Amino acid sequence: MNFNTYPDADMMAIDVANVLAEDLREALHQKDRVVMAVPGGTTPGPVFDALSAADLDWARVDVLLSDERWVPEDHERSNSALVKARLLTNRAIAARYLPLYAPAEVPEDVLPELEAGIVTALPLDVALLGMGADMHTASLFPNSAGLEDALAEDAPVLLPVRRDDLPDTRITLSARVLNGAMRKHILIKGADKREALSAAQNLPATDAPIRAVCAGADVHWTE
Repeated sequence: MNFNTYPDADMMAIDVANVLAEDLREALHQKDRVVMAVPGGTTPGPVFDALSAADLDWARVDVLLSDERWVPEDHERSNSALVKARLLTNRAIAARYLPLYAPAEVPEDVLPELEAGIVTALPLDVALLGMGADMHTASLFPNSAGLEDALAEDAPVLLPVRRDDLPDTRITLSARVLNGAMRKHILIKGADKREALSAAQNLPATDAPIRAVCAGADVHWTE
């Protein structure tokens, strides 16, 4: 990992947005279309705000979430609404969004259709990832049902995730897909996250799923 420290969140957001934009430009020089995975949550919002104004050929960029709650896009807990409001606006409105949700009672009913819309865009060119204090990334949670399947080398593209303390079923890209990104960036804030990321390096991925995607990643951290 390459560890980058910033004096404050504003500086981090601007710098990370510039780095992501440059990663996308480089990928666009080599391919007709490129694909970027991004996280939900509050931390990446300022990055999205800055990145949305980047001057690049957004019409050739696909954007998808690293994970999503199994709720409609207009639900208050939907990550899609955040991405569309803060990233897929300004110049980036021309990008194509690849959803991780479709109307169905459970994700298993529509997984083949969702995967079909993603698999042709792989491998990921750029992945921006977050991490929780419990060392989860995307919806790869320690001790969640199906985690070992999601960490497997032959894991499918998408997997449903369930845990008793989660209010919603989740859908997540597998560790194989996330780790296969050409450029990986991990965005974290706070001393607790920095300590957790350090601790994760000495734990198995089943206890610290973030470890499955750390190799070769650029970490961006601020208090």
